[in-house]
Amino acid sequence: MAQINETALKTPGVYVNEISLLPPIVAQVETAIPAFIGYTEFSDATTQRFKPVKIFSLLDYITQFGKGEEAEIAVTVTNASLPEITAVFVPPLEHTLYHHIKMFFANGGSKCYIVSVGDYAETVDEGDDTTPLGLLGGLKAVEAEDEPTLLVIPEAMLLNETGYTTVVQAMLKQCNDLQDRFSILDVLSGDEYSDDIVSDHRDQVGNNFLNYGASYFPFLKTSLTPGFDDTKIRLTQSGGELNTQLLSDSVGSPAKTIKEKYNGMYNAIKQAIGEQYFTLPPSATIAGVYASVDGQRGVWKAPANVSLTSVIEPTVKIDNAKQDDMNDNPATGKSINVIRSFTGKGILVWGARTLEGNSSEWRYISVRRLFIMVEESVKKATAVFVFEPNDANTWTKVRAMIENYLTVLWRQGALAGAKPEHAFFVNVGLGKTMTAEDILNGKMIVEIGMAAVRPAEFIILRFSHKMQES
Repeated sequence: MAQINETALKTPGVYVNEISLLPPIVAQVETAIPAFIGYTEFSDATTQRFKPVKIFSLLDYITQFGKGEEAEIAVTVTNASLPEITAVFVPPLEHTLYHHIKMFFANGGSKCYIVSVGDYAETVDEGDDTTPLGLLGGLKAVEAEDEPTLLVIPEAMLLNETGYTTVVQAMLKQCNDLQDRFSILDVLSGDEYSDDIVSDHRDQVGNNFLNYGASYFPFLKTSLTPGFDDTKIRLTQSGGELNTQLLSDSVGSPAKTIKEKYNGMYNAIKQAIGEQYFTLPPSATIAGVYASVDGQRGVWKAPANVSLTSVIEPTVKIDNAKQDDMNDNPATGKSINVIRSFTGKGILVWGARTLEGNSSEWRYISVRRLFIMVEESVKKATAVFVFEPNDANTWTKVRAMIENYLTVLWRQGALAGAKPEHAFFVNVGLGKTMTAEDILNGKMIVEIGMAAVRPAEFIILRFSHKMQES
């Protein structure tokens, strides 16, 4: 109902004005919507390339972007009549985004954005953000999207050290510039461990905007296997009938398909290929964990001590001695979160720190992401007050709106304190946050403080002997 100007009434009658006494509400933004940037099977230059597309399932991805890249698998057989297989070689895939999306959904992901920067005929390249080209072009394309809250570029692992450094630093910079998203990074050459690999990663991420990203190590041996395609499997039998033949070929006289003539070997090859598992960087899997934890517990819960799905084992076994330096490095402060396998527990994410591990404010991923969520939610909610009178009535509405929102968060366990006033404060007003000059310049300044809950990273149990008293 339109409001009636009561001072301008001229005709006798009864008029109704509905008076709003309740403040507007803060609508909470979603917190775990990753943007995946990489190469896809389908990538039309005019409709899909460098265009962020929102999907809700793996089927959506297949429909719009196709399936994964298929490599020609080399199988060495000793005896065709008897299923004797001596070697199966699956060459490393250059384009792996499809498999990462499978891991994302398998580990709790619900929706995400895909930015295709090319098809499988192209080589993975960092590109640039002006043309646009390559991974940097995809990163530039997602900059204009408001909804994504996570940046994930798993194919950055295929770049050289210089290209990788450029891409990850650009990811962190975008997060800092927009202040509404967070980067999940992989460690280059993360399928093995050495002090140099760890120290090189700390150099590669640079020194800027570190609280907007987190790194994970090592790579994961997943339960994903190559697709079985007769036309992509090449056989080698030294001195035998099957030499550099595709499994789909016909052999002998009369000609028969290999499946018809050597059915036992065919089935043995099928079984052997089913035991070749893909090794992938962990970032997409971790993005699924973020989504799962956010949905079940909330963004304020650290995404750690969570088991992984579709993972057989980490490629490197990390013990406490190695993780000590990775988790807490006083020299650089750049923490690297580790994925570990524990007997009887499975494979767990065993780290919850941002790259800014020496910071008391932004050490933990959950704290950084909680502030991102609250800042973005309050920012959008207060937009309705732009150009409203900068007076006590407006200040009261804004303060009440934000306090109501933070009270709900406190009740959900996101903020620490026995009472709401212990958990947060919201200040606005002349003499509190603004001077008369600020008001003359059109500024309404609101100060918000929150006591974010922090994870219990170290649980220390102190035992001692107690003297007998009776």
